[in-house]
Amino acid sequence: MNGLYAFKPWYTEQLSGVRAALVRREVSPDTLTAAGVVCAAGAAGALATLPAPWACLPVALLLAARLAFANLDGALARDTGRTTRRGSVLNELGDRCADLVVLAGFLALAPLWLVALTGLAATLPSWVSLAGSAAGAERLNGGPVGKTERCLLTVVAAATGWAVPVLAVIAAGSALTAVLRLGRLWQALGGATTVGARTSGGHR
Repeated sequence: MNGLYAFKPWYTEQLSGVRAALVRREVSPDTLTAAGVVCAAGAAGALATLPAPWACLPVALLLAARLAFANLDGALARDTGRTTRRGSVLNELGDRCADLVVLAGFLALAPLWLVALTGLAATLPSWVSLAGSAAGAERLNGGPVGKTERCLLTVVAAATGWAVPVLAVIAAGSALTAVLRLGRLWQALGGATTVGARTSGGHR
C-alpha cells in the first residue's frame, strides 16, 4: 500500500524541466533541501496565524513547494553526480525537520501533548525505513499516511480549522504506516543470518 507515493514517478517527470534548469544553473542540492525546510516553516506560520479557510491557499502552495524541493534535491544530486553519504544524511535531516516544523504550526490550534504525540508518530515510518536500510534492505517508502498524505491533511486543517481531528488522523495513520512498513521489512529480511549495513548515497 503505497498511497500517494505511487504517483512519485509521474510527479518526478512533471518536474523534469525545472530539474534541467537547476542543473544548467549549477544549483546545489543542499540549497533545495534548505528551501524545503523554509517552505515548511512558512506553511507552519500561515497555519498558526491565519484563520480557516484563509490559511488554506498559502499552506497548500508552500507545502506543494516543500514536496517539490524534497523531490528535486535527490534527483538533482543524481543528475549531476553529486551523490554522497553526507548528502544522504542532510537529505534525511531536512525531511525530518520539515515534517516537525509543519506540525509545530499546530501548536497555536491544538494541545501541546497532541502535537508532540503526532510529531513522534510522524517520525515512526522513517525510523522503520532507516532501520531497514541499515540492515541492508531496500528503503521503504509510501503508506497510508506518508509525507505527502501528511501535507494533504495539513491543508485540510488549514481549510477547515479541524486541527485536533486532523492531528489524530496523522498520528494514527503514521503509526499504522510504521507497522505496515515493519511488516514488509520483516518479510524482506526473512531468515537471513548475517546482516550487513549498506550506505545509500545522498547529495553533497
